[in-house]
Amino acid sequence: MKNEIKELLTSKKFKEAKVFLSDKQIVDIADSIKDLEIDEIAQIIRLMNKDMAADLFSELPLSIETELLSKLTDKEAVLIINEMFADDAADVLDEMPANLVKRILKGCDSETRSDINKLLNYPEDSAGSVMTVEYAELKNDLTISQAISILRREIDEYETINVCYVVDSSRKLLGRITLKDILLAEKNDIISDIVTTDIICVKTTTDQEEVGKLFKKYDLTVMPVVDSEDRLVGIITIDDIMDIMEEEATEDIEKMAAISPSDKPYLEISVWQTWKARIPWLLLLMISATFTGSIINKFETSLAILPILTAYIPMLMDTGGNAGSQASVTIIRSLSLNQVSFKDIWHVIWKELRVSIIVGGTLALANFAKLILIDRMLFNNDAITYMVALVICLTIFMIVVVAKFIGCTLPILTKKMGFDPTVMASPFITTIVDALGLIVYFQIATHVLGI
Repeated sequence: MKNEIKELLTSKKFKEAKVFLSDKQIVDIADSIKDLEIDEIAQIIRLMNKDMAADLFSELPLSIETELLSKLTDKEAVLIINEMFADDAADVLDEMPANLVKRILKGCDSETRSDINKLLNYPEDSAGSVMTVEYAELKNDLTISQAISILRREIDEYETINVCYVVDSSRKLLGRITLKDILLAEKNDIISDIVTTDIICVKTTTDQEEVGKLFKKYDLTVMPVVDSEDRLVGIITIDDIMDIMEEEATEDIEKMAAISPSDKPYLEISVWQTWKARIPWLLLLMISATFTGSIINKFETSLAILPILTAYIPMLMDTGGNAGSQASVTIIRSLSLNQVSFKDIWHVIWKELRVSIIVGGTLALANFAKLILIDRMLFNNDAITYMVALVICLTIFMIVVVAKFIGCTLPILTKKMGFDPTVMASPFITTIVDALGLIVYFQIATHVLGI
């Protein structure tokens, strides 16, 4: 599709291009043209009627939307913003320079301007900032016949009508009524008689991640948002939640890899921005890793007496880091899904203790066999004595136990203290386990080998 569109534009066959685009899915068009030059995308937008143009604009990546608005005339930009749902328009304008936003909003109709300004004023990542204000609202004293008339008249203004929300004269949320309920009711029935009052809602200040958890817990497709006085001010739909959960998951993964989160796609982040996101954590981890060097330096004399111990330090540190990472990632994921909380910490410790004993024992036995049968007998490495092998294998066992204990407890304790548990993931836990692992290694070597 991309090549056909580009060829029509290059040949200036605009009428043919308009006909070609008219029977295509908006999502498919957006996916095909996102790699075109911004001027070509602007041309395509101009070929469409305002409804199609607004729909296509909404499907484009945010970076293209912001660049495109600066290419369009103020009049063209205003036409698109007026036709977009307010939450989508607010997302775009939030990324634009203030002077351009002011110019565009000045040309928008008063209702659109008011809705967008309201959304822009909510705290970032709150329910208010991601909700839409285009929803089906019905007064509780209406008849079914009156409700149907309202829905028919205003249907194009709603993002969804599968669920309508019922309010009183002061716009306080009373409940919900589905389209199925309306269609099955008698035309003279009163809304208040058939409304469902058992309803899940959130405040405008609720964190968007918490909203996502409620959607999953109650299997919702739409959720109402109320202000501090329980007045209905908007709704959040499942498509917005999918974007939010993807964003939150990406952020957690980046934090777990010791990278400052970014809301931009990888290819749109400059080299310097990538450097800024990564270097602070790397510097911190590098400095913290100097503790392991200090530990090795302290036991330099022991290593000089039995140099073979040095060869197994990387293996021991990697094993401990991997064991700690396994536990931490599992617990962090469980915390994010509300499967584990602080009250479960002793259950978690007891389970991970048993797992670590089995895993540590298995690794120790496998490594003992490898050291004796392969390193000593097959390769004739006389430095690997039975006592040296015992030291290495006992260390593996102890490191795994310690690593899994740290990996399972630190995220829970971090969350209890009000911090993000993802920051205690692999990099930090690996650094802590490395230091403790070396101490354990040299202490065992000192006592068993007498060095």
